[in-house]
Amino acid sequence: MKNLFGRLWIDAVIAISFLREGRVQSLMITLGVAIGVAVIVFITALIQGLQTNLIDKTLGSQSHIQLVSPDEVNLVAPVAAGTAQLIQEDKRPQRLRSINNWQQITATLDKLPLLTAVSPVVSGPAFVRRGEALESVVLVGTELERYQKIIPLDEYLVSGDLRVGADNVLIGSELANNLGVQVGSKLRLDTGEQDNTVVNVAGIFELGVRELDARYVYLDLKQAQSLLSLPGGVTVIDLTVADIFEADNIAEQVGRLTSLQAESWIETNAQLMSGLSAQSLSTNMIIVFVGISVAFGIASVLSVSVVQRTREIGILRATGATRQQILWIFLIQGAVFGLLGSVLGSAVSYMLVWAFNTFGPSLFYIPVSIELILLAMLLATLTGVLAAAIPARRAAALDPVVAIRYV
Repeated sequence: MKNLFGRLWIDAVIAISFLREGRVQSLMITLGVAIGVAVIVFITALIQGLQTNLIDKTLGSQSHIQLVSPDEVNLVAPVAAGTAQLIQEDKRPQRLRSINNWQQITATLDKLPLLTAVSPVVSGPAFVRRGEALESVVLVGTELERYQKIIPLDEYLVSGDLRVGADNVLIGSELANNLGVQVGSKLRLDTGEQDNTVVNVAGIFELGVRELDARYVYLDLKQAQSLLSLPGGVTVIDLTVADIFEADNIAEQVGRLTSLQAESWIETNAQLMSGLSAQSLSTNMIIVFVGISVAFGIASVLSVSVVQRTREIGILRATGATRQQILWIFLIQGAVFGLLGSVLGSAVSYMLVWAFNTFGPSLFYIPVSIELILLAMLLATLTGVLAAAIPARRAAALDPVVAIRYV
């Protein structure tokens, strides 16, 4: 083992000496590797930051999984055997109805390790009036302590207090602007089920989604049940999971367990997922093509180096250097190109990310993880070694007698 490390050390010294003799070539290919690594790290970090921002904004205003009652369907009377039956039917209208045994279902879901939060919700349409102004809204009745684990409303509160119950409600900023109200103002709710109810605006939130900020009205669960004529009922059970990209599989499992209709955020945001997949594919293609160009650059430089160092290689072989040692010399050169270029490229990528985060449009923040840097350095070093393989084998195959005569 000691002799092995000694031989590798000698090979490394010879490889570095070859690089020093061809300073210009070494510098150019190192800069080429650095640019390639910088592009890979910056583009990857940029796409990851963009995707994280899109997902955070999407899931910041909705649950990961929603459970609702299965759709009501028309019942068709059975016919006698051997009778052909032609049916033309209209889809049955879906009325606002409660989930059966939702208390037991909620208690069961609370015990599932796959889920991180469970919140029963009752929601339905209503009108809100203030003077002559009339707006269509969605009433969302919640148990605030549970719902906070689904959507942290306190983080989106722009004025007032996070308080529902006792005729206190929370409304969106767009709805507040449309009605010209502020914290402490009175509103009249009309669901068409009972007499109008006057409520107090306790707080104003801004989820960042215009449609939601213009329509959502949060109130206490029991008050919403009364207004929507669903005493003791809920229409939706919201769930969150630890791994958001497993939401589809978990929704399927929960649906089978509860016999309810389960829909994950991945289903409701299919276009977003398609866009994210396209972004990831384009990033991978960029990485592959940049890696190929870097590999060809290293291979071409080392091929020239083999030609220029033919006489030196012959002398080394004549003085006792084995083919394996010659092979290692050029493989080490390729690794050095990849490693030095990746270190320099990582530093450049940090500067690019810092410039984007400091002077960019401030639409989102780009994080650069140490795992990404280490992976880029590893890939660049391996690319250097693989690119050096063909020139290294050519150098190792040189006949020492012919090589010494080479001028």
